[in-house]
Amino acid sequence: MRLTRRHGLIALLAVAVLAALAAGYAWWQHNYERTEEWVDLPRTGEARRNPLYVLKLALIADGVKAQARARLQLDGVTLGPRDTVLLYNDPRTLTAKDSAALLEWVERGGHLLLRTPPPGPLDLEQPLPVLEAFGVYPRSDQLCAGLDVQGEDPHVEFCRGRRLDVEDLESTASLHWGEPDIGYVFVRVPHGRGTLDVLSDFDFLDNDSLKDGPHIALTRQLLDPNYRAGTVHLIYEARMPSFWMTLARDHWRIWLPLLLALLAWLWRRSQRFGPLLASPAVERRSLLEHVTASGEHVYRYGYAHLLHEAARKAFLARLRRRDPQAAALEGDAQAAMLSERFGLSPGEIRDALSTPIARDHAAFRSRIALLMRMRNSL
Repeated sequence: MRLTRRHGLIALLAVAVLAALAAGYAWWQHNYERTEEWVDLPRTGEARRNPLYVLKLALIADGVKAQARARLQLDGVTLGPRDTVLLYNDPRTLTAKDSAALLEWVERGGHLLLRTPPPGPLDLEQPLPVLEAFGVYPRSDQLCAGLDVQGEDPHVEFCRGRRLDVEDLESTASLHWGEPDIGYVFVRVPHGRGTLDVLSDFDFLDNDSLKDGPHIALTRQLLDPNYRAGTVHLIYEARMPSFWMTLARDHWRIWLPLLLALLAWLWRRSQRFGPLLASPAVERRSLLEHVTASGEHVYRYGYAHLLHEAARKAFLARLRRRDPQAAALEGDAQAAMLSERFGLSPGEIRDALSTPIARDHAAFRSRIALLMRMRNSL
């Protein structure tokens, strides 16, 4: 079999491509090596919406019964006498009914952990029954507190939390952290067989902060009164946000295309800017009114046959331009041809072309209308 020059060029090209691929592969193997790398994926599910998710897993791993939910739900969840309830959010979201139920439960042996209201406008007239029952009142001061744990780097805590005051501290609180002149960041108040803890903030408990050693030690000390004695209820949102607030805050990517679609629809439906359309000429409108009034005057005084004659002449004039053959005929022959053209009976054609009897209003209207319809269809 004889190889042509074209086949030789194809073979050389194939060899060149294979050589280039081999050289590229060798260069890649020489300069790069396969390694493994851990990449943190975005949080999903409960780890995304629950800031106390890591704390719940740590408690379960340590043999403690722990539950996490968004709302308190005292109507559906029964609190045991040695349970622990941690309200992560603003205590002002508690209703008066829930506050009374929590105080009664703490007296039976429960352990309740609260924080002071977060920084911002504070309504002094809004009651905080759980705190005020023990003479605990939030302040407006925001000062950090040092936290030193043996073997760990020094920490500062509660920098973003509101400090608190305690009436008759010595007889009310069993433990406290802070100074009377600048306020306290933590107090523990016994109540019956239970305990109430009030802190400036719970920022050291969230998923990103609980990995630090001082935060772990502080958390273990806070949960000590009923540790492993009952269930720990982690309430990370005492009041659910509204549906629209959740959409605006967490799902803003949906609003952007919807907003663009709304703007496009408004732009399409909006009035275009440009020269105004001219209004009908006043003179022509007056002329039409004059013609209408003249026709009504002529018809009122018994000259309807003149109006019919004008309509008949207008029809015949257009018929001569459009169909000269039919216009040249007369009588029955013309009526027969026009009946085929317009789909009417010859009698109707003859009646329309003949002058109606005076004062026969129905015949006048029908013949004028038929003449106009035939004229417009030509």
